[in-house]
Amino acid sequence: MDAVKTQTAQRKITKAEDHFGKLTPRMSRLRDSIIDAKPYVDAERAILTTEAYQAHQNEQVDVLRADMLAHILKHMTIFIEPDTLIAGNQARQNKWAPVYPEYSMNWVIDELDTFEKRPGDVFYITEETKQQLRDIAPFWKNNTLEDRGYAAFPPKSKLFYDLGVIGADGNITSGDGHIAVNYETVINKGLVWYEKRVQTAMDALDLTDYNEQKKLYFYQASLTVIAAVKNFAHRYAELARKEAQTATPERATDFIKMADILDKVPYQPASTMREAVQAIWMIHLVLQIESNGHSVSYGRLDQYLNPFYQRDLEAGLIDRDGATELITNLCLKTLTINKLRSWQHTEFSAGSPLYQNITIGGQTPDGQDAVNDLSYVILRAIAQAHLPQPNLTVRYHQGLSQNFMRECIAVIKEGLGMPAFNNDEIIIPSFIARGVKKEDAYNYSAIGCVETAVPGKWGYRCTGMSFINYPRTLLIIMNGGIDPESGKRLLPDYGKFTDMTNYKQLFDAWDKGLREMTRQSVIIENTCDMVLEQGYPDILCSTLTDDCIGRGKTIKEGGAVYDFISGLQVGIANLADSLAAIKKLVFEEHKLTTEQLWHALQTDFVGEEGERIRQMLLTDAPKYGNDDDYVDDLIHDAYEPYVDEISKYKNTRYGRGPIGGLRYAGTSSISANVGQGHSTLATPDGRHARTPLAEGCSPEHAMDVEGPTAVFKSVSKLPTKDITGGVLLNQKMSPQILRTPESCDKLIALLRTFFNRLHGYHVQYNIVDRNTLIAAQKDPASYRDLIVRVAGYSAFFVGLSKETQDDIIARTEQSL
Repeated sequence: MDAVKTQTAQRKITKAEDHFGKLTPRMSRLRDSIIDAKPYVDAERAILTTEAYQAHQNEQVDVLRADMLAHILKHMTIFIEPDTLIAGNQARQNKWAPVYPEYSMNWVIDELDTFEKRPGDVFYITEETKQQLRDIAPFWKNNTLEDRGYAAFPPKSKLFYDLGVIGADGNITSGDGHIAVNYETVINKGLVWYEKRVQTAMDALDLTDYNEQKKLYFYQASLTVIAAVKNFAHRYAELARKEAQTATPERATDFIKMADILDKVPYQPASTMREAVQAIWMIHLVLQIESNGHSVSYGRLDQYLNPFYQRDLEAGLIDRDGATELITNLCLKTLTINKLRSWQHTEFSAGSPLYQNITIGGQTPDGQDAVNDLSYVILRAIAQAHLPQPNLTVRYHQGLSQNFMRECIAVIKEGLGMPAFNNDEIIIPSFIARGVKKEDAYNYSAIGCVETAVPGKWGYRCTGMSFINYPRTLLIIMNGGIDPESGKRLLPDYGKFTDMTNYKQLFDAWDKGLREMTRQSVIIENTCDMVLEQGYPDILCSTLTDDCIGRGKTIKEGGAVYDFISGLQVGIANLADSLAAIKKLVFEEHKLTTEQLWHALQTDFVGEEGERIRQMLLTDAPKYGNDDDYVDDLIHDAYEPYVDEISKYKNTRYGRGPIGGLRYAGTSSISANVGQGHSTLATPDGRHARTPLAEGCSPEHAMDVEGPTAVFKSVSKLPTKDITGGVLLNQKMSPQILRTPESCDKLIALLRTFFNRLHGYHVQYNIVDRNTLIAAQKDPASYRDLIVRVAGYSAFFVGLSKETQDDIIARTEQSL
């Protein structure tokens, strides 16, 4: 059996190499070392951060944060892997996870002895590290973002948070992230350009004006972090020259070249592709050291890096293979970044994702196809590297060539869960309608999962603010505003389900209840934003985002050109199927009374009668995902109160400079469907209590029985133009489905129909069969490279908890 498995894997690898080529020997060795690295908890950043806060806590907060970053970059352990072409590490070893004590320490201390015992996303920790963290913990007591954020929640809103009805754990235990800075300016002008701009603005301040004086501290902080990054790069240059002294002649040459590059970038403009890639990585890395916010993304890499590639080609400095190796190196380095989350937060982000997204394709500002030579190189590199990170997104438009689409499908066939597709035809008009300038709208990129923004000009969290549990909200509303799980009142009594005589009464209650739930989510989100602004500005990130320097403000104060945000709505398909079952079986066909259904839900369908009711709910009512207007219209209508209500509320930056300052909807639930499912009792769609909810806007498992076209049609009936935060659709297919060129072209035709005619927002594919997933559960050591798409991101399957694995196994396997 093992021999057959090995031969099958070898055939797959060989076939992939025939098309995309294979990793160079040094990149192959680097990949093995990173994959094999065990994820440890690393206390070094926590110790250095504590030292900096103790030494500089009298400073203005911008200056304090800059001094903290400078102290970390000056003293942290650095190393250069034996086979890498680009330098820079986040922690003392690859894939070790730093601790960020300024954001939260309570859960860190509480979970010290359980990191290695987790059912998934395991982290190892030494006794020495445990003691180091315990030693610094007293300084952070009542002195973290989590402490301040939790204390600031208004009492009623705190109840929604405590009960998990509105999830926001990541917002008060982490930095923001969800952003792409202006990498294009960094590599073309260097940090020196930013330094001069900051100095000029600072020299012009009138410090008798209070508002001008406030800008002073941001400008001082900007100069500090620019110098710190410059010196950080020089530390690696010195190390590279030291390593060259004992290296082989060939490797010594590499080290010397690396040192020369690091003496130059990212402070000075890059001249070659290798210099540009090193500058991009150094900035990306320091952003992750500055803050533990995730979804820090690269933007449109093929657009701003291609000029360097073309110039190097013309000068004979690089060829296609050399460019591919550089991009694979960047991908491999991206995977070295890791993040330690509380177990509660981990359930919302299974698989240790960082959501670092590269976007390729799309259009130029004049509407022409933007695919270039580097777009193909990036696809090739992603296929060769075969990693779950970075995410790869292709911007689809009607003019995308068949050849490029085929190359995208060839990568999808490799089972990476990527590239995902986002649709220019709906995203660009949606941005323009919201006030984004045309040239900026045409330059959007994916940020993290499926969410989108204008790189270098957009504020934090274009999505990911909070998570509203739709099915649990429905149960609360049906119970007269009382949470049936805890017995606590959360909403006004809009009428109990057992007293209702028609569907309109339920819908009216849903409309009112969802609006109040939405209002509470805004209060929670604003509280999180308030305390982040007050104490945790990201100075480098703000400096590299337009136009924080021009306004003299950090992003949280309103420095970005654009600032739109969205929360996430979880369990859309469960809500759809629940409403359809209630309307049809209770109020139209009278197969069930309200009392019968409510009792079945409260007892989790126990006994013979409970199971009879459950089977009726599963089989006798229309299901979302099958192009059935009955249920699709219900979920469209049920979503509208949220879309309408959320648009009324401004974010904390409104009126302070940015265009926008508004909110919109988003369906990227990441793996919150599993975590929020734990706190949700049985639902009227026939789902058992405590089991996962449906993810994204995807149909519930095994309910979409009419094929992928029907799924596309159902999803297209959602109010997509208003869900600017992303409409996440996962599809799963067996590798056998795409075994021929004809079947690949058939999938392309299906995608074009979804995007061109149905105006779909997004889709991504898991190309893996059920038997392989089950085999990987039983024998994880033989499937360490198996990658699956969890939600808006990919992860190594064997690193997930069994519950999340089971959720992926249960997804419908579509055919063409």
